[in-house]
Amino acid sequence: MKTPQTLDELMLRCRALAGLTLGQLAAELGHQVPVHLKQDKGWAGQLLEQALGASAGSKAEPDFPELGVELKTLPIDQHGKPLESTYVCVAPLTGINQQLWQDSWVCQKLSLVLWLPLLAERSIPVAERVIGTGFLWQPDSKEQQLLQQDWEELMELIALGGIDQIRGAHGQVLQLRPKAANSKALTAAIGEAGQPIQALPRGFYLKTSFTQQLLRKAFG
Repeated sequence: MKTPQTLDELMLRCRALAGLTLGQLAAELGHQVPVHLKQDKGWAGQLLEQALGASAGSKAEPDFPELGVELKTLPIDQHGKPLESTYVCVAPLTGINQQLWQDSWVCQKLSLVLWLPLLAERSIPVAERVIGTGFLWQPDSKEQQLLQQDWEELMELIALGGIDQIRGAHGQVLQLRPKAANSKALTAAIGEAGQPIQALPRGFYLKTSFTQQLLRKAFG
């Protein structure tokens, strides 16, 4: 699928997906549907990226670099509630003293997001999960302020060697959680006394209470 050249073209493609099941879309694109997503957690997101023509792959840039748009799949239940927090990006754990919010990867990733809801309760077979109506979102000043505040507090804790004190409850809208395939995948971090330590990689995630608000704002 060619990369969309304009936001209008991207949204046109997005609207064409609304109401399709993952099985129907996979058949259109010539893919097998996995029986479950335990081993293929990112499968649905990758399928939707391909259908919309996202070109970034795993590069450190927005999914649609030409448009500056990040694509986020949002699994929801039948009542429209998000089923899980939304992964944003990996958190840097060293060399972070001089970093500013405006230059952070979180800020850049969330500057313009295409949210694509997906009816994905565990009881629904993967092939029968339904793609919802996508919407574009840019943080307003209040959302931007909340995100920046959480990011700065979390980054300060990391820089001061408090990584092991950070829990999912920290932050109003943004949280920091372990992000690793297994407990052996360690990375460099800062200890309580400022010494180098090994820790599990961490990722920034948007809390479900925040994405629930975004859905309400978009659909009333």
